[in-house]
Amino acid sequence: MTTHTLRELRETAEELWPVETAEEWDRVGLVSGADDAPLRRVLLAVDAVASTVDEALEWRADALVTHHPLLLRGVHTVAEDTSKGALLARLIRGGCALYAAHTNADQPEGGVSAAIAERLGLADAAAIVPAPGPRSDEVFGIGRVGVLVEPLSLRAFAECAASILPATVSGVRVAGDPDRIVSRVALLGGAGDGLLDHPAVRAADVYLTSDLRHHPAQESLERSAAAGGPALVDVAHWASESLWLEGAAARLAERIPGVEFRVSPLRTDPWTFAVGAEQ
Repeated sequence: MTTHTLRELRETAEELWPVETAEEWDRVGLVSGADDAPLRRVLLAVDAVASTVDEALEWRADALVTHHPLLLRGVHTVAEDTSKGALLARLIRGGCALYAAHTNADQPEGGVSAAIAERLGLADAAAIVPAPGPRSDEVFGIGRVGVLVEPLSLRAFAECAASILPATVSGVRVAGDPDRIVSRVALLGGAGDGLLDHPAVRAADVYLTSDLRHHPAQESLERSAAAGGPALVDVAHWASESLWLEGAAARLAERIPGVEFRVSPLRTDPWTFAVGAEQ
């Protein structure tokens, strides 16, 4: 019987999502765990929070792989009277390593944005911001822009986006004429208003992303009214990134046969209900 170790998970993850391709501010890779620890079960989730840690420990997972880093910024203690310190202590005591693949998982084929583009059926998808240097099989770039197989009204496109994403309280918010015909789609999984002024986004009929703030969105729409530009589709951050997990688990399982990989079914979107929304 082959005995797998955490080292195999770390090395495979680094091949799939090279740590050097992460944004400079990001904190990715192995957070806790020892390379020689046995590896039998791995749980994948968007977030390392109490519910997914509970799930990992109850399943007796040897590792929890998340998209969002637990220790990203402003962490100066892992004392157990802090929320992050308590989570780490539970994982360590439970023999469950923690690994994060964040902005380095946004860029490659099969990455976060690519998973959305594939579900939407975009043709000729290319990166909004190509990775520097020659394209490799693994590193492609940030975001995706491509063409729908058949043009849709903005309302129909938003309904299509809602159908491929897990349900959340905020659903899908849209800014634009519902009858506008859209064909060229730009998208970025996760927070994306930093690309609102990018030429590839401005040239699209619609831009799908998450966490659009009031002023950047308003300014983008005003600019579109004056000089042309995309309608906006704002989806839940967790939902947009959750689509990556299934493909990530399949790629890991293919490279480390004999280890069980499972995607958490838990919704870690922070919002629990909404009131007063206009229909």
